[in-house]
Amino acid sequence: MILSMTGFGAGEACENGVSYRVEIRSVNNRYFKASIKIPEHLQRFEGEVDRQLRARLGRGSISYTLKVKDENAPASVEINRAAIGRYLSVLTQVAEQHKLASIDVAGLLDFPGVCEPIEMDEEILTGQLKVVQRITDEAITRLIEMRRLEGVALERDLAEQCAGIRDRIAQVAERAPVVVEEYHKRLRGRVQQLMDTSSVELDQEALVREVAIFAERCDVNEELSRLASHLDQFAELCAAPEETGRKLDFLAQEMLREANTIGSKASDAVVSRHVVEIKAAIDRIKEQVQNVE
Repeated sequence: MILSMTGFGAGEACENGVSYRVEIRSVNNRYFKASIKIPEHLQRFEGEVDRQLRARLGRGSISYTLKVKDENAPASVEINRAAIGRYLSVLTQVAEQHKLASIDVAGLLDFPGVCEPIEMDEEILTGQLKVVQRITDEAITRLIEMRRLEGVALERDLAEQCAGIRDRIAQVAERAPVVVEEYHKRLRGRVQQLMDTSSVELDQEALVREVAIFAERCDVNEELSRLASHLDQFAELCAAPEETGRKLDFLAQEMLREANTIGSKASDAVVSRHVVEIKAAIDRIKEQVQNVE
């Protein structure tokens, strides 16, 4: 089953007067890359959040945001009165020395050691972590569901592109013998023209040999067979339960390689047009699989 790497999920909770909201966004990336934004007092648990994300999400750029709001929370910092007193003592002397009118007391709050963060109770922090983990799990579930729905659309489009390629393969295979036959007729006609205007005699063996060389040079049966095999494997990977994005990308590269070889061997305008359509479909596949997890 294909999963997209694009999605969004959110989770909310309100316990003991504290409200929590988690938002997770993901876009495509070759690897797993998480950007985690959480309140300062919970940053010690960033590693726990990262492990929780990695446990359920594969590839992708993950943007995780946690907002915590406590309406009844006391001040988050504590004023160090002793430190303010020492600063004021020094500043008062400076003000008298330089005859300054006043001292900006509010500005003292920015001085080192004046405002000190209040350490939260360990039990409270542990309780908040449990809430965060629960709503994070809910947000991940919603994100995965959106990825699944996106994946259904991706798989449908990929199947359509593969079906189009199979149809072109069948038409190229049907056309290939005709190309050799038409070349044989053209070559015989040219030789006949030479015979009509000169005493040259037709060498049947030479003619057959030339046609055989042409047939060998433009034979694309092997490439068509490999391309069909790649399409079969591609379909199997689309139905596989594990992450298949990288494998699908590799197969798309191999399909393009076979299409290029067919195009280089083609000595026929009809086959060339089919190859152009095949390569266009493969380019579409390559673009789409970049977003497959």
